[in-house]
Amino acid sequence: MLEIRPIIGWRNKEWEFIVNPTVDLTFGEFGQQDFAPCARLARNLGEDRFMGIEYYADVGQVGDFLPLPQQSHQLFAVTDFKVGKLDVELGAGVGLTPGSDRFVTKAILGYAFPVPGQKDSGGNASTMSMANPLARRLAMMPLIPQ
Repeated sequence: MLEIRPIIGWRNKEWEFIVNPTVDLTFGEFGQQDFAPCARLARNLGEDRFMGIEYYADVGQVGDFLPLPQQSHQLFAVTDFKVGKLDVELGAGVGLTPGSDRFVTKAILGYAFPVPGQKDSGGNASTMSMANPLARRLAMMPLIPQ
């Protein structure tokens, strides 16, 4: 499977709004393209803490969407915070259609690898890179149904 997930977002000191118009591609004889849009609205509570809502959907094959009752539409209440150097996201979600999971919980743990030449919060220069420092917050907000 291959996923095309553009990240379109807006952020200021207090709020962030992110949309992912995701297309999942499968391979093989019956390969298809499913449209699975997602969105997030979160309030910045300060000190690397966020609280918000996330919406996940899977409406079916591009060009041949499923009938609404068979589509998956879910709404999650989420919170993000740091525990030491780990980023933590916890959430609980409910299905909005019969084709959705009734109740889902999720937990995501993340770690941002140090970036060469960039100082960490303790003033030490980092020596190793595996992530774009500007993408750390977005990378911690994967909008993939759990």
